[in-house]
Amino acid sequence: MIRIAITDDETLVASSLATLLGLEEDFEIATVCGSGEELLEWWAREPNGADVLVCDLQLGGIDGIETARRVREKSPDVQVLIVTSHARPTALKRALEQGVAGFLPKTSDAKEFAAAIRTVHAGRRYLDPETAALAINASDSPLTERERELLELAGRGLSIEDIAAEAHLARGTCRNYLSNAMAKTGAGNRFEAYMVARDRGWLS
Repeated sequence: MIRIAITDDETLVASSLATLLGLEEDFEIATVCGSGEELLEWWAREPNGADVLVCDLQLGGIDGIETARRVREKSPDVQVLIVTSHARPTALKRALEQGVAGFLPKTSDAKEFAAAIRTVHAGRRYLDPETAALAINASDSPLTERERELLELAGRGLSIEDIAAEAHLARGTCRNYLSNAMAKTGAGNRFEAYMVARDRGWLS
């Protein structure tokens, strides 16, 4: 049996996925968690509780890739499959750097999920072909880590004041970072810079 831990902050998605995967004869659902933090608490109690972690990329607290990193730090043999509804080349690259074995869009059907889980459990990689192709073709991002962080906040429609508060920066410093990002993307404003960076695969 392949024991599976599922982590997704959308309860309906998590429960539906658990139900579908639980129908497979060789799968056993070990736990279903609503956040990376909840999964890590469970893992601390059950360090050998699952063979494969299926984890959403975007979570309310720490994201799926950071969750995977912390789990693999404690249990190097666990295989991780990241799922997302917003596949980005930078996220794929980041996931691979952290030892994630699989990357799959949420639009995949039950058959694809099952195949991906069996593949990563066998020690092989399973990458969504479309996302992998985007990652290969994506140009290297000219943005710094801080510029990416601030553009992500700008993409949420936050004001300069709110962005500065979220990033723990002075407003002037925040404006300078965003101005640099706008120059690198050729955008006329910070939201346009976010859109350009997102479409070019420069954001997670």
